Amino acid sequence: MTLPAVRARLYRGTPRNLARLAAALQRGELVAVPTETVYGLAANALDARACRRIFRAKGRPASDPLIVHIHAPGDLARIAESNPAALKLARKFWPGPLTLVLPKKSVIPAIVSARRPSVAVRLPSHPLFRRLLKISGVPLAAPSANAFGYVSPTTAAHVQAGLGRRIRHILDGGPCAIGLESTIVDLRDPRKPRLLRPGAITRAQLERVLGCRVPVAAAARQSSRGAQLAPGLLKRHYSPRTPVVLHSRIKIQEVLADRQQREGWLFIARPATRVGRADRPSLPSIPSKGRNIFWLDDRGDLRGAARKLFSQLRALDIRGFRKIHVELAAGTGLADAINDRLRRAAARG
Repeated sequence: MTLPAVRARLYRGTPRNLARLAAALQRGELVAVPTETVYGLAANALDARACRRIFRAKGRPASDPLIVHIHAPGDLARIAESNPAALKLARKFWPGPLTLVLPKKSVIPAIVSARRPSVAVRLPSHPLFRRLLKISGVPLAAPSANAFGYVSPTTAAHVQAGLGRRIRHILDGGPCAIGLESTIVDLRDPRKPRLLRPGAITRAQLERVLGCRVPVAAAARQSSRGAQLAPGLLKRHYSPRTPVVLHSRIKIQEVLADRQQREGWLFIARPATRVGRADRPSLPSIPSKGRNIFWLDDRGDLRGAARKLFSQLRALDIRGFRKIHVELAAGTGLADAINDRLRRAAARG
């Protein structure tokens, strides 16, 4: 692969820049783009050669398919065979962080779908990405804009640090609002919907709209050696280089015993306020500040925690700790999505 001679350029979302980036996509080039979930590495989804460049830039195996992003609901029929269940979810949650796996149409190249007869489709809500999709006039395949398997990027700076010498263009849309990849639902058989990857749209929300159970697919809980049905299903993924150790509850004694501060400790909420009622926090037993103690949200709000999860894992990864200890999120819904990413980040092999 021929690498660019200089680091990727960051573009603000001006009309002139969007037109320039749309032209680059139409020529078969790659553009890193902001979405409400994480930053993606986009190429023309109808151009097999362009999509192969995504795999080379990321070091991504061809067995891991890409998500195709569309601009309008009417674009779905161009690339996939829809059904009433899919249309129900699309009406409720698009534009937004929901990906639907459906039978694909022949216009989608085999490289995009890992040679499976299905395709993963999403209609994003990020305004800059939507404008770029409209100007480009083509659906865009876009996995996360990072080296394969590493922590997903949620800022343009993350993309530049990781892929800055492998791509030429980065559209800077600010920090991602959600911070976790989209919910993925398998709707190839509308009578048997399956949750492949949890995200900001929860299983309970899906079930309310569809009026039926949406079980978690077994494939979402284990590694598969063959072609994946959708991205994000591998056992190990979203992983920092530093080993991650998970805890249902971090014990105070463990933190205090790390007197040399050689290990990082990451909490969902600020340690000083994470116990007791929100209006009557307990006395802190763990220092709320220190070079090795971090938290995702002051009061444990899961939306705030999700938004900061990947950026904090990246920050801890470059500090030279021997291990990163992380508390799992309590509850269900968005907690399921946070814990899914943490379990894959902590998996070995």
